[in-house]
Amino acid sequence: MMDPAALDDIDSVVNLGGVAIAGGLWTGPRREAILSSRVNTTATLARALAERGGNAPTLIQASGIARYGGGSGTDLRTEDSPAGHDFLAQVVVAWERAAQPAVDAGVRTVFLRTSPVLDRSGGPFLPMRLAWSLGLGATLGDGRQRMPLISLDDYLGVLQWSADTESASGAYNLTIPEPTTNAEFTDALAAQLGRPRLLRAPAGVLRTVLGEFAGQLLDDMGVVPERLQRDGYRFYYPDVGSTIASALRTR
Repeated sequence: MMDPAALDDIDSVVNLGGVAIAGGLWTGPRREAILSSRVNTTATLARALAERGGNAPTLIQASGIARYGGGSGTDLRTEDSPAGHDFLAQVVVAWERAAQPAVDAGVRTVFLRTSPVLDRSGGPFLPMRLAWSLGLGATLGDGRQRMPLISLDDYLGVLQWSADTESASGAYNLTIPEPTTNAEFTDALAAQLGRPRLLRAPAGVLRTVLGEFAGQLLDDMGVVPERLQRDGYRFYYPDVGSTIASALRTR
């Protein structure tokens, strides 16, 4: 339970709750932790917001582009595309559904379907940069899979835009508007670090070592931020080269 009074004098609430999906095999207990840490936190907050009704602050709710699942072919997924059927896609579906009490009560709710955020300070880019700096960077699988990503500056920019833009509501894909493949990403990263791209991590090895999580690295995820651009957000870093340069920049 959450006391709705805790939301007094607050304009926007940003809910980022949820254990990391990387860092271990998706055993039964870990699957439960991935799901419950997101759904329970969101449901508790949504009920408190719903009790405040029209006096509630805006809910900016974390979500993920994993909702669309992996795929193949040339189709790009937009915010209107159907959800996938794999474990993580269904986690995201349940995660967003947990915010429904707030939506039903008329609370302005923004779902940030976020792709991996690149920045040298941490997250997935930190081990990437280290590996490439040591000459150990590798293309994943055949490298043809599209991989969504976004700079930290644009992630924070969208968050601020969501809070400030009264017309913003519903789901937004947070990923660069110019899709890139894993091979294109690794070429760009190698060039900016001045390192050769010599290695390849076979898909079979990754699936053996990482289990089901390997799908997040190997499956094609062609996603575009259609609603975000249509509703007026302008990206600082719209392509893979500028996003990597931003991530490598010392702040």
